[in-house]
Amino acid sequence: MHAGRKYTLKEITLWTRRETFLFFLFAAIPTALYALANYKWLALPWLPIAMVGTAVAFVTGFKNNASYARLWEARQIWGSIVNSSRAWAIFTINSIPDPALRQRLFDRHFAWLTALRYQLREKRSWENMNLNYNIEYKNQYDVAEWEEPLEPILTKLLTKENLTQILTKKNRAFHLLDQQSRELQSLLPAGNELRQIEMQHLIAALIDAQGKCERIKNFPYPRQFATLNKLFTWLFVVLVPFGLLQEFHKMGEGLVWLTIPAGTIVAWVFHTMDKIGEGTENPFEGGPNDVPITALSRTIEIDLREMLGETTLPPAIQPRNNILT
Repeated sequence: MHAGRKYTLKEITLWTRRETFLFFLFAAIPTALYALANYKWLALPWLPIAMVGTAVAFVTGFKNNASYARLWEARQIWGSIVNSSRAWAIFTINSIPDPALRQRLFDRHFAWLTALRYQLREKRSWENMNLNYNIEYKNQYDVAEWEEPLEPILTKLLTKENLTQILTKKNRAFHLLDQQSRELQSLLPAGNELRQIEMQHLIAALIDAQGKCERIKNFPYPRQFATLNKLFTWLFVVLVPFGLLQEFHKMGEGLVWLTIPAGTIVAWVFHTMDKIGEGTENPFEGGPNDVPITALSRTIEIDLREMLGETTLPPAIQPRNNILT
């Protein structure tokens, strides 16, 4: 998540410079042939190209709306995880008198948060972080889940027996919640059935939130829409200079060279709109516009450790170059 006021022109230029150079070439080559080699047949009527541009604008707008909806839903889910975690911690403190047992339950909750965010940061074939411009921009910030293995973190939070069980599972986050539920059921004394039901409801809410995250993570923005949107955008980008040739020639023979900057700008705007949607459609992939699940997990951990009375707290995650992960 970008935590600054805005992206700088330098950042935008770095992110789009390769495509911008291509747009310049797409505009310069037909313009030079038209003006210097007298290839007047290269000029195409603007009306059909404008109709393609209108279709591209509609499809790109639909994609960006759908991508933002996925991002906003992901942020709402993690907001519910924050709230459910705090409520679960309050019930645990008020229901479990033994400090050692409380600490074990809290540590397992921290382990669940850790396992969940590691699972959400796993790469999928349809995600975009392997593209050149995203790999370059990745150097501007940190993604903790890609830099530190999961097992050493869980070793600090779980008993040896629990750790051995969890490391054999594929969906480790889910099985940690299962362990939590089983232990809560055995710990609460008779007569506290209502409180146990409430705590189990909170665990069920966490399972539900995890399932919603997995749905977004494992079901991409439909590939047919993404593929055709990219195809339509590049078709329009290639056609734009051919339509502008005649339009600028009407204004004056020497003005035909304005096709190069105008074509580059029009192509850049449409293509960058498509890239914005592309960069938002997978809100857990580790991109600069993703939901900051590492920072949110740390916020939960700080709140809960304060509830336990701990004074040595982990530091809050700070943005690097305005990017909070």
